[in-house]
Amino acid sequence: MSLPILPTISTTFIVLSAITVAIGWWQIKQRKIEAHKKTMFMAAVFALTFFIIYASRTIFVGNTAFGGPDDIKIYYTSFLIFHITLATTGAVFGLVTLWTGYKANYERHRKLGPITSIIWFFTAITGVAVYSLLYVLYKGGETTSVIKAILGF
Repeated sequence: MSLPILPTISTTFIVLSAITVAIGWWQIKQRKIEAHKKTMFMAAVFALTFFIIYASRTIFVGNTAFGGPDDIKIYYTSFLIFHITLATTGAVFGLVTLWTGYKANYERHRKLGPITSIIWFFTAITGVAVYSLLYVLYKGGETTSVIKAILGF
């Protein structure tokens, strides 16, 4: 089986981001504040790297349509829309959470951090599931514009 290089690399970066968020969460529970700051910065770098690769591929190459059976395409599409909504929400929460930490607004940061982390874990998990459905379990469909790949027209 041959996996596409850019989606594989970008998915790896989102997984690395989720792992470093988990490590950062553990570090703050251990009161290792400086290590937490560095780890969460690394998690943000991994997430940004994912986004740059994903956005570049989307702009210059396009997105891959679902290539699995037609009878489950509606379930895949619903799941993909859920993932995109979760990822967008997670990105906004992530930016706000990083900003509150950077600006030393620790009261708000402490409230947002756990929520953001959970959203991010689910974003990574559903992202890996989308990747698996597109490239591992089924052969990817045509690579085309975002609208056509998601909605089929």
